[in-house]
Amino acid sequence: MKHNHSTLAFMRCLFALLLLAVSPFCAAWELSGVKSISALTHDHQLIPIGSVEFTPHPDGTTTFKLSMNYARFTDHFLSMKEFKCLESPEEVVCHVPYPYKNPAIVSDKNYDWLEHSLLFLFKQPRDFGAKMWNGLYYRFERDSDGLVGIPQAVDLNLISAPPDNLLIPPYNATLRGEITPGTRWIDRLLIR
Repeated sequence: MKHNHSTLAFMRCLFALLLLAVSPFCAAWELSGVKSISALTHDHQLIPIGSVEFTPHPDGTTTFKLSMNYARFTDHFLSMKEFKCLESPEEVVCHVPYPYKNPAIVSDKNYDWLEHSLLFLFKQPRDFGAKMWNGLYYRFERDSDGLVGIPQAVDLNLISAPPDNLLIPPYNATLRGEITPGTRWIDRLLIR
C-alpha cells in the first residue's frame, strides 16, 4: 500500500496521541494512595491481609497509615496475650503490631517504619506459647509492581521495652538475620 507524506505524518501524530492517552495507566508505581497488602505463601497462595495508605507531603516526606484486615486472621491466646494469626497445617504466623509511637514515614529509599509495622512471629501449630525470638521482619524492596517484603529473622524480645530513641527504628540490619528462601510459610509480603 502506498502512503503519501501527509498520511504518514497523520499516523505518527495519532500514534503519539495514543501513547499520551495510555501513559497514565503505564505510570510507575508510587508511594501514594491506598495499596493492598498480601501475604504470598511458599505454596503460592495469595492472602489479602490489609492495606496501607501513603500520603506524600510538600516537604518530600511520605506518611503511611496501616489497616490490617483481621477478619482474615484467627485469634490465638499465646503467652498471656491475644494475637491475630494466619494458619496453615505447617505454621502459624501472627501479626505483632509495633507497640510504640513512631513517625510512620517512608521514602523510596527507606521503608524501616513500614517494615516495623508489619512484624510477625511464627510457631508450629502444636506449640502453645509464643516464642518471641521467632520473629519475622519483612525487608521491602521495590519492583515494577510495588513493594516485595523478604523475610528476615528478628528477636521480638528487643521491643518488650521502649527503645532509647523512639525516632530510630530498632531493628537495624545488624539485628536481622537472613532466612533461607522457602523455609517460612509466608514467603513474601506484597504491597501493590
